[in-house]
Amino acid sequence: MKLHLFHEHTPLLQRIGYLLGPGLALIIVFFTDLDPSSRIVTYTAAIALWMATWWITEAVPLPVTALLPVALFPLFGVMDGKIVSSLYFNHVIFLFLGGFMVALAMEKWNLHKRIAMFALMIFGVKPGRILLGFMSVTAFLSMWISNTATTMMMIPIAMSVILSLESSMGAEKVKKYTIGLLLGIAYSSSIGGIATLIGSPPNPAFIRIFAISFPEAPEISFAQWFFFALPVSMVFLLTAWFVLYLIFGRIHFKLDKNLFRQRYKSLGKMGREETIVLIIFSSLAILWLTRASIHLGDFTIPGWSELFPDPAYINDGVVAIFVASLLFIIPARNETRILDWVTARKLPWGIVILFGGGFALAGAFKDSGLSAWVGQQLYGLKDLPPVLTIASVSTVVTFLTELTSNTATSQMVLPILAALGTAIGKNPLLLMVPATLASSFAFLMPVATPPNAIIFGTGRVKVMDMVKVGIIFEFIGILIITLGIMILGPILGIDLNQMPVWAQ
Repeated sequence: MKLHLFHEHTPLLQRIGYLLGPGLALIIVFFTDLDPSSRIVTYTAAIALWMATWWITEAVPLPVTALLPVALFPLFGVMDGKIVSSLYFNHVIFLFLGGFMVALAMEKWNLHKRIAMFALMIFGVKPGRILLGFMSVTAFLSMWISNTATTMMMIPIAMSVILSLESSMGAEKVKKYTIGLLLGIAYSSSIGGIATLIGSPPNPAFIRIFAISFPEAPEISFAQWFFFALPVSMVFLLTAWFVLYLIFGRIHFKLDKNLFRQRYKSLGKMGREETIVLIIFSSLAILWLTRASIHLGDFTIPGWSELFPDPAYINDGVVAIFVASLLFIIPARNETRILDWVTARKLPWGIVILFGGGFALAGAFKDSGLSAWVGQQLYGLKDLPPVLTIASVSTVVTFLTELTSNTATSQMVLPILAALGTAIGKNPLLLMVPATLASSFAFLMPVATPPNAIIFGTGRVKVMDMVKVGIIFEFIGILIITLGIMILGPILGIDLNQMPVWAQ
């Protein structure tokens, strides 16, 4: 019996990456010495390059690559195995898991469909309004549930509208509008996801990598991120709608004005379980937004955590798990509880492991001294003005995330940018925040993100349709990120001209 290293259908890029990753690592280990005073720097760089190569080429499943630090860091003396393992599970992971459990409950009891149909009913049935309605609903839902699940839910609703138009006007007349509507759903799912810490995987990854890299830095709470990122998301969403409307939406048609109202009524009356999930979802959002004190100049709005003996003990992960636990306790009429473990098994454990791999990599970058070494090599960037720094980081990461998953992209670049900020004497957030936002802005290729792949799978959108519009959106995103940080950066503690004490 012959053993084959690759399946016959394995893409060439994966085959190359499979061998290239460990190959590059061995070359670095045996033929380079980045820091003569410490071989650990070289070992860490070799393992990081191996992981980056496998993440970019997807030579093996992404979570498998994320597990490499558990084995390799202890073997090469980079980090204690106990410390590496502990980095894989922390309060940010619980923030993500708790939020995802609430999202699963919303999907189970169809609350997300009710929210979608109610909003579409309000927007109306004119071409521009329908486009804005679908994009707004998709963006809002993507703040709380995965962009993949959101897109999967919105596509059947959109296709029913498209089929109604095709039956009355002909497929050719509504072809352009169909492309615009489907692109709007895919793009708004990515745009909406940046608004909350649970909306897109790079967001919680950034929070934890930032905390690992700068343990003395103040916490960035759910509320802080929300008040910073929501305006950025909304401006981008409205800009995206305007661009898509100009390119695809200038068409005249008539739809039954009660189309969405009838769909909403078909969902029936809101049941007890759906009401409970709505209350829990709303409560979770409010508790997240009001947990930490909000500072507005000289005026401070105290958070509810101040009512407890040790407010610092309470973080967003604590809130997420407390509220999500209620779903497993509150009884349902026809089932044991509102949420059961059969449903909870759908939790994306692969992403959780992927998070852990990034956190371990960030810890090794710092502890081994590789962060300092990288910073020294890039010291020449210190003279770039802040606006060019932000735009440059956004541009590089935006195009890099077209090649690999947004989570893997953020895991690779954030530890490097943390070190770079310290080395060039600039606030590390000035580099890390634009990279986090940009890693969610993949608009060019069907394979870049699941929502793009889903709309491509409908057969109504071609690759060139996505590329032509996507390149415009890439540069709009870079501009909006740059302006957003220049204007709203102080919400996250970003001072364009001053190095914070915690980073020195």
